[in-house]
Amino acid sequence: MAVGNGGAKKVVAPMEVSVEAGNAGDAAWMDDDGRPRRSGTFWTASAHIITAVIGSGVLSLAWAIAQLGWVAGPAVMLLFAAVIYYTSTLLAECYRTGDPATGKRNYTYMDAVRSNLGGPKVIFCGVIQYANLVGVAIGYTIASSISMRAIRRADCFHANGHADPCKSSSNPYMILFGLVQIVFSQIPDFDQIWWLSIVAAVMSFTYSGIGLSLGITQTILLKTMKLQPMVESRAASPASASASVSRPHRRCGAACRHLATSPSPTPSPTSS
Repeated sequence: MAVGNGGAKKVVAPMEVSVEAGNAGDAAWMDDDGRPRRSGTFWTASAHIITAVIGSGVLSLAWAIAQLGWVAGPAVMLLFAAVIYYTSTLLAECYRTGDPATGKRNYTYMDAVRSNLGGPKVIFCGVIQYANLVGVAIGYTIASSISMRAIRRADCFHANGHADPCKSSSNPYMILFGLVQIVFSQIPDFDQIWWLSIVAAVMSFTYSGIGLSLGITQTILLKTMKLQPMVESRAASPASASASVSRPHRRCGAACRHLATSPSPTPSPTSS
């Protein structure tokens, strides 16, 4: 910058503002883009991945694989695993724009699309993303109401017996779940609560444990049902054998009884 003083010009260096000058304490809490420094570790990242991948849908995974069979079922699982690996790698590559170590961070899907594609594709990504959020919210609302109604119906059967139809509407449970969502959505920085990821990871492992336990129980029941007829047939085999032995006597009837009571013939004198 040039400053005139009686015709003379003096060059003044531009003012530099450094965080080390007086904000060293704040700089320790800031990242390279001015945002609060991230404190995640390998374990917290793994917990987030488990929470995102394992959901309530794992409860119906065993049934879906059983419908596909032993060939198509594992093949479909491997296919979706490859898709998840590809999309995860793509998201990791799109996290920074430019240099992979010092480039601009993209914190949302729309930021990544804006940095790499731009144009109307950003709006298209936003429409798809928010439509997916609305669909997921509707789906979980319906699923939660059905689950709560099933619990109430089970309690009704336990109290009144299975003769009672125990009919009820799921609308009150939908309204209740929606009100809970509205209350939670008012909490500021709800996604920054440290124990929320722990609860979500525990629920994911709970889903997996329930599905695994039900699968093992169903397998044991099926094997028991298959072995039960064999055990019953072996237990009934002595009775069937005795019945087969006595069956000819029942068939001959009066003739057999006559032969049993008639005297044996005496030899004639001329037979010798």
